[in-house]
Amino acid sequence: MAENKKKSGLGRGLSALLEDIAAPPAADAPGVARLAVSAIQPNPDQPRRHFDGDAMAELVASVKAHGILQPILVRAHQGGHQIIAGERRWRAAQAAGLHDMPVIIRPLDDRQVAEIAIIENIQRSDLNAIEEARGYQKLIADYGHTQAALAEIVGKSRAHVTNLLRLLDLPPAVQAMVEQGQISMGHARALAGSSDPEGLAHKVVKNGLSVRALEALLAGSRPGKPRTGAAQPAAANDPNSEALEEQLADALGMPVALQVAPGATSGSLTIRFADLDQLDMLCARLGATL
Repeated sequence: MAENKKKSGLGRGLSALLEDIAAPPAADAPGVARLAVSAIQPNPDQPRRHFDGDAMAELVASVKAHGILQPILVRAHQGGHQIIAGERRWRAAQAAGLHDMPVIIRPLDDRQVAEIAIIENIQRSDLNAIEEARGYQKLIADYGHTQAALAEIVGKSRAHVTNLLRLLDLPPAVQAMVEQGQISMGHARALAGSSDPEGLAHKVVKNGLSVRALEALLAGSRPGKPRTGAAQPAAANDPNSEALEEQLADALGMPVALQVAPGATSGSLTIRFADLDQLDMLCARLGATL
């Protein structure tokens, strides 16, 4: 089946480059070099800005115990080497006091670096919604990508890309709340169409409002409108199930329907993909192969 699979939407060899760093090769594997940690520089345009402290501490402990098992991707740049993918591992190597680390060196231009930086982070679910949106905005502004082309590149729906870009119209304080995990992407998307997004965002945090509760609040007495592009459930779920459905849809960038009957312990989860490129991306994120 893999031989008949449609070409991945990553295009231009980006999929193959990401596959180069998908598994930890042997230290002497072809294409893997070792560079001094001090000779490697981060990418100033890296879309990821927030690095969770607890997760980094766990990674540093692992690096101290086992070293860097998976090489990072770098390119020659301005007399040294610049990170394309793998900044967390490089930061952990620094914190662990390593002198050198394994790398894969590739001759990539600025456009390819920008694309891989955001795709690799998305595949690992490392970006919050605002970081992802800024990455999309940069690809549009600097390299002329359309929203449709971006959706194909990252393997998500065009509606997902459009909804994320709308979040950048929110006040900086609300964007910061998304980055800090105080409110979800679903909350932010509902707030993007409100007249007082900052005030409502604080109300969400203070009262612990779910996305559906916020939508109902915005709509007055009417039930909250379903999210754009979301699969419609056959029956109403409890608030916890609805919140989980929102989180799954936001994380995958695809319409999701979670159906659990009241009081039941089983149900069904439906994920709808628009084409085989989205299915490819979904399988990669679930650790499966076709």
